[in-house]
Amino acid sequence: MLRKYVEQILSLYNYIDGLMITDDKGKIEYYVTYRPDLVSLREKDVIGKYLLDIYPDITEETSSIMRVLKTGKPIFNEEQEVTSFKGETLHVVNTTMPIMENGRIVGAIDVSRYNDPAFGQNISLSFKDSLELKSLYTVDDIIGNSNSMAVLKERIPMIASTDSSVLIYGETGAGKELVAQSIHTASHRKSKRFVSQNCAAIPSNLLEGILFGTVKGSFTGAENKPGLFEIANGGTLFLDEINSMDVGLQSKILKAIEDKKVTRVGGYEPVATDIKIISAVNQNPLTCVQEGKLREDLFYRLSVVQLNVPPLRERHEDLLLLTDYFIKEYNSQMKKDIMGLDEEAETILKAYTWPGNVRELRNVIEGAFNVASNRFIRRRDLPEYLLDRVGGMSEQIFNPSGRPMPKIDQGFSLDKELEEFEKAIILQALDKAKNYTDAAELLGISKQSLNYKMKKYMI
Repeated sequence: MLRKYVEQILSLYNYIDGLMITDDKGKIEYYVTYRPDLVSLREKDVIGKYLLDIYPDITEETSSIMRVLKTGKPIFNEEQEVTSFKGETLHVVNTTMPIMENGRIVGAIDVSRYNDPAFGQNISLSFKDSLELKSLYTVDDIIGNSNSMAVLKERIPMIASTDSSVLIYGETGAGKELVAQSIHTASHRKSKRFVSQNCAAIPSNLLEGILFGTVKGSFTGAENKPGLFEIANGGTLFLDEINSMDVGLQSKILKAIEDKKVTRVGGYEPVATDIKIISAVNQNPLTCVQEGKLREDLFYRLSVVQLNVPPLRERHEDLLLLTDYFIKEYNSQMKKDIMGLDEEAETILKAYTWPGNVRELRNVIEGAFNVASNRFIRRRDLPEYLLDRVGGMSEQIFNPSGRPMPKIDQGFSLDKELEEFEKAIILQALDKAKNYTDAAELLGISKQSLNYKMKKYMI
């Protein structure tokens, strides 16, 4: 029976409105809707019947399920308008994946989000960043040999062994969810669900119901539905960009964590929960508190353990390691045989400051793979915006540190450039040294002077 795949698919998604499973001919074997206020179809109406009989307005060419059954290729977040045999029309966003057994397509799984007229929102399905039903990331998937990453990887198993809350601080694209998943997979909760929610991706008027669940009648269209706290019970709940969450909702999050109970929106009966809370912010957490983006009491509760994911510009020695990893990955995906970077492209990537961090590097390498006509990635294969920001590369003008010389024009500040240069040298020394004392010796200054400069540059 294909029903056995239901638990697996539910563990991959944060929030869905409907789920359907068909066999390889399109006969429906499993069906559920969590929004009976929008859809009157029930299990008895569809089980054992063919998909095209239930939705007579679609064809084998327009149905995502029938196309997946034919090609074996998944379809992600496709918008469709479907009308059932009962005459109900619904706007949906579907993700459809083939079910493979022994290399053969035996069925398809289709998960849906509905365009809810009560809110006028059409929200895409939120799923793990993968084109396949693959396992979560582990510590071994974290690429980096720099001191800062070595310390991070060393701490993850220790943090995973407890149920203490963890706050991850890192810039956008630095790899916060990778770290969160690694904590989960290293813990005793690894056999349970890892549920992830980006708090900035959901309108505030919907987020409370998504987190805590709803009771039928609590608002227009509301049904009895568990929230993410309940769904993650026994496992891990990862709340990304929690600093974007409404401050009023943050107080309810605090209470839920303190009490280890949640009450659904419109409900009265608390539901006990047993979860490890991992949250993340993309700004300095103390700055978030000072600016009123994060409640101080919630900050202290979330940051029992705090992990900092360093930006890519602060771990230079990891750049080429990550580049090689992505080249191997895209060689496999795109069936190419690119050997690496040529000397000029490598120099450009080393000179760039990577504001988008590891995610930006991955995108740059992927983009280069699309246009590369050589066994090596060259300057011409890199995006124009990157070349413009590095500037002056064609002249190959460098200072002794290997950094590109700054462009002197209106607004140039020698003091600022010197400060940036000094900060970069200190970061390089800290990466190479075993401790602060060794770093001070490498720099030829006292430990007290190093401490002063680290505070000055907020390192």
